[in-house]
Parts: sequence; structure tokens; C-alpha cells
Amino acid sequence: MALELRQQLKLSQQLVMTPQLQQAIKLLQLSRLELVDMVQQELEENPVLDEGQDEGEAREGVQEAEGIEEPKASTEEIKEVAGESEGLGDIDWQTYLEGYNLGGGSADYFEEDDDRPSYENLLTKKGTLADHLSWQLNLSRFDDVERRVAAEIIGNLDDNGFLKATLEEIGTLTEVDPAKVDQVLEKVQEFDPPGVASRSLQECLLKQALLLGMEGSLVEAILRNHISEMESRKYPVIAKALGVSLDEVFGAAKVIAGFDPRPGSAYSQEDVHYITPDIFVYKVAEDYVVVLNDDGLPNLRINAFYRNALSGTAGIDEKAGEYIQEKMRGALWLIKSIHQRQRTIYKVTKSIVKFQRDFFDNGIEHLKPLVLRDVAEDIEMHESTISRVTTNKYVQTPQGLFELKYFFNSGINTSGGESIASESVKNKIREIVSGENPKKPFSDQKIVELLHLQGVHIARRTVTKYREMLGIGSSTERKRLF
Repeated sequence: MALELRQQLKLSQQLVMTPQLQQAIKLLQLSRLELVDMVQQELEENPVLDEGQDEGEAREGVQEAEGIEEPKASTEEIKEVAGESEGLGDIDWQTYLEGYNLGGGSADYFEEDDDRPSYENLLTKKGTLADHLSWQLNLSRFDDVERRVAAEIIGNLDDNGFLKATLEEIGTLTEVDPAKVDQVLEKVQEFDPPGVASRSLQECLLKQALLLGMEGSLVEAILRNHISEMESRKYPVIAKALGVSLDEVFGAAKVIAGFDPRPGSAYSQEDVHYITPDIFVYKVAEDYVVVLNDDGLPNLRINAFYRNALSGTAGIDEKAGEYIQEKMRGALWLIKSIHQRQRTIYKVTKSIVKFQRDFFDNGIEHLKPLVLRDVAEDIEMHESTISRVTTNKYVQTPQGLFELKYFFNSGINTSGGESIASESVKNKIREIVSGENPKKPFSDQKIVELLHLQGVHIARRTVTKYREMLGIGSSTERKRLF
């Protein structure tokens, strides 16, 4: 078989994603908080970028950067600051010193209460579960070995207050016999909050019952021997096994329901993050107005100093000019991408308002089926662009705060031949469950029948799927006998 080398010319078309296009796509799918963080990072890294005072100034910076004409050099000279006492008389030194000594001043520094700074200006740190337990440990009578073991136990608690390490593991780390570790654990379990440092839910609830003096009671018997039946609400089985009446089991179940299954959750460090909408929809007269939320987002512009440097008015070497030119292109493309992102969100929201006008007028029951293709064809964009724009974006409407993805859902046929959105069906299921008798909750088949009466025909498995998506338990889990 002979081998030979040949040269061949071939023309082909292929899509190449430039770095600028990749950045534009990335900006589309960023949430509002992520976009603000990214812009702040660019402001720190790119010296050409500057933060404008208003939108008009930012737009002027973009136009000057795009234009071919050379910007005018600034005629103002920068004056050197003289180290003299000029202007010292305008400073309120009393306020300055109070603010300076705020962190380390003594309690007797301020002569009157009016001179003290407001407590709103003081920073506080939320105490953790470990801090709370360590404080109690320092107030308890432990020897050095017990104190070392107790500190190791506290360090191995999760956010709910449960011990995630075994006695053998703690004994190995502290070089203490596991039997001694068990004794220290019993002392730590007497700390506040009740039930802390437990190794299971059963032990946590038992400790709380014993701390309330319920040793030998029906509550203790249920927690020790019938915890699984209690979880599945098999009260008749518990009553028969313990030889007590059903009312007595109900009374014990009420007491157990008052215990805290997660004693450490009260000291959780998770902060509440409130959603800031990316866009607002207001109803003005008989029409809806879409307004972008630019609050907190800096208005970017091109720094005038670097524009003048590139215009030739300032003498710079070749390497510095190339560096400034590169940063200028990156800054300009970032500004364009952000403006394009805002315009795309605006157009998508306007299209959603047009398709879902009945929802904005009358509520969730009038939500219509909508897919990405409908909006993409309406505003002449690709479906992937609509998908990126509607991800992690929120809109404030007269009906409440919703994610833009919320308005896209499949349709279910009704008896009248019309189509209803799946979110509307979920809302109907939620309303049916909220209006049921807690002692006799509706089964999934019963919910199917009730939906049929409202003209919605879906299968039982669909009801089960929607119910689980809503976080609603089964009829057995929703049953309340007392």
C-alpha cells in the first residue's frame, strides 16, 4: 500500500465564539447581585472604567469612546495639596473624635447620655451555637480532661445541634477512654438548649422529656419504643401496644409535638437574603408600564484621562498606549453588553405582559400556557437567549413578585376545550388542600374528582406529581386527629 501526501483547500463555515460574545452570553444569565459584583470587580481591575454620576453621563462616555473624533483635553490643572492649616476650621473635631474613639472608648467617656452614639451605629455579631455552649462550659465544673473532651464534642455539632462524631472518634482525638467520653457527653447534653449534642432524633426528644420530669410517663414510653409509629401517626397501634386509651395517646402526642427536633437551629448563622426585582411592572390607567430597576447598578463610563491619553495630547510610550487601547476595548464592550442585557430583559418582559395580560388583570387562575418559542418569535430572538434572560431574574408586578421563568409553563386541556396553565392547576390543588378537613384529608383520587368538577381533567399520577412539587404531604401525612 502506497502512502502519499496531498494538499487540499476546503471552505467551511463554523460558529466561533469570541471572548466578547462569551462575555455577553455570561452577562445575560447573571442574576442582579452577581452582575453588581462583577461590575464592581471590573471597576477595580480596569483603570479605564469609571463610574458615572447619572445615565446621561454614562451614555456620553460610551458615545465618546465609540466616536472617531478626538476628545478635548482637560484644561484644568491638578493642584497640589498644601500641608497648611487652611480649612481646618470647617472640621467638627468633636464629632470626629467621638467617631474615632467609638470602638475603644470606655463607658465613662461620655458625660451625658445625649453624647453617646446611637446603638444603631454599633456593629454586633450574632452568637453561634458553639459560642453559647462554650460559654456554659466555662461556667461549669469540669476538670482539664473533661473540658478538652467537651470542647471536642461542641466542635463536632452540626447546625441543628446533633453530634456527628462517634464516641470512639472523640476518644481517639482526645486520647480518652470512650466510657469517659460518654460521661462528659451526658453533662454536655444538660446544657441549653435542651436536646443539644444528641446523636439521633429519638435521643433528642427523650432528653427534652426527661428534663421536663417525664421519666416513667407515657411520653417516655412512646419515645423509647414507638417512635416509628409516632412518625407515621399510627396512634391506634400505639394505644393497643401500651394498653392505654386513644385519648391518652393523643395527649402524649401533643406534648411531643411541642418539643424542638432541631435545638441548634435557633443559633443558625444563615442570614435572610431578600430578593431585589430586576424589573417592575406598574399598572397606569388601563395599560401596564415596564420599568427597569437600575438601583445599585453603577453607570459605567470611559475615564476622560485615558481618552485624552489616546488622543495624542499626552505623551505616552507605545507599550502604554497598547495597554490602554486593550483596556479601552474591554471597557467599551462591557458597557455595550450591559446595555444590551438591559434592553433584552425589557423586551422579554414586555412580551410576557402582552401574552399574560389576563394574569396581570385577574390573578394566577388566569395564567395562560406559554413556552419560550412564543416569546422568541414575538421579539425575534433565539429561544436560548430567552432562557438565559429569564434565569434568576425577578419581576415585581401588581400580583406579587415572580421569577420570569414562572410565566412559562405547559398547558392542560379543560372540558370546555380551552387550555389552562399547569401553575393554575397547582394553585387549584393548593386551594383544595387548604380547605379540606384535617381529620379527613382528601386522597389524590378525591382531588382528581374535585378537579374534574372544575373542568380540569388530569390523571391521579399528575396530581401526585404536582402535590409533591408544592411540598404537600400525602393524605396520611396531612391527617390530624387532634
